[in-house]
Amino acid sequence: MRRLPRAVSCGLLVLLVASCGTPVDPLAPPTGSRAPKPVVGVILPDRESSARWDEQDAPLLLQALNFAGVDGVVENADGDEAKFASIADQMIADRVAVLMTTPLSPEGGAEVERKAKAANIPVINYDRISLGGAADYYVSFDNLNVGELQAEGLLKCLGDRPGARIIELQGAPTDNNATLFFDGQRRKLGPKYDTGALKLVDSRPVEKWDPVLGRAAFEQMLAANGGQVDGVVAANDGLAGAAIEVLKSKGLAGKVPVTGQDATVEGLRAILRGDQCMTVYKPIRDEAEAAARLAIAVAKGDLSGADDLATGNTRDLVSKRDVKSVLLGADLITRDKVRALVAESVVKPVDLCAGDVADDCAELGILVN
Repeated sequence: MRRLPRAVSCGLLVLLVASCGTPVDPLAPPTGSRAPKPVVGVILPDRESSARWDEQDAPLLLQALNFAGVDGVVENADGDEAKFASIADQMIADRVAVLMTTPLSPEGGAEVERKAKAANIPVINYDRISLGGAADYYVSFDNLNVGELQAEGLLKCLGDRPGARIIELQGAPTDNNATLFFDGQRRKLGPKYDTGALKLVDSRPVEKWDPVLGRAAFEQMLAANGGQVDGVVAANDGLAGAAIEVLKSKGLAGKVPVTGQDATVEGLRAILRGDQCMTVYKPIRDEAEAAARLAIAVAKGDLSGADDLATGNTRDLVSKRDVKSVLLGADLITRDKVRALVAESVVKPVDLCAGDVADDCAELGILVN
């Protein structure tokens, strides 16, 4: 898997050159054409695993597609495989120009992709790949590196604690991203588990990234270890919040470092409180814009332009093929870096600084207008 640095996301803004030699922005609306607008159908996975899907991905994708004169239709599968398949069937029947999906499982995604391919509709996997599927392109982050960042954050927050006891809450077993996060974490933490520098108490995947299931799993693992834990690897901010709830009930919140991912408002507020030690910020705007540009090029039949954007490759070990990819970078966020996310308009001060973290915001120089 080839990782593109953050700077590459800016490179996506480079104007494509039309055959006549005139620079053309693929996101610019068409001029002088009365042809029907191509339609890009997007299926997002759920509303429970992360707030990002509704709050960020959906509006950002629609904005980019519509600005370019392409009709975007965004639906949410609500964590239901049957609904995911039903939405896809309807979009295929409606003859969308491009189908963009974030699959709930590799099997469900692959089945939809087979149907789309039979109908000659190109598919873009967005954020998650369907292993064994037939997607033409894949847009995501370097998820191995995301896992490495989580491990680095945990080690930094732990400091010098030889033999520290670690509990892991991993993501959904059906999500290949969760597997990649785990693999990235193991690159950093595995050697320390092997030498005894750290002790792995237990590690469990959480179905559908469900925080309720995550809390139950964490309670069980913690109780089985006599209520003792020194650090928690939580694969995203939702699972981090679940672990923190349990730690609070035991009087351990703020004393036990907890990782996260997605830089959600609640995750960042937990970092300000000191309950969560870090998160990983993945620039969703860059991901949505990259996916939109790719979809626009494909929808307009500009496959060479699409290939110019998807310069990476992701190996699908199930179907034994390389999938043309756009893979973006991510950033490790600790308390001292929260202000930078406000400055970049990733989060609004009024949302971040409400209630019990107002003093923390003031201390960091985050002003609420």
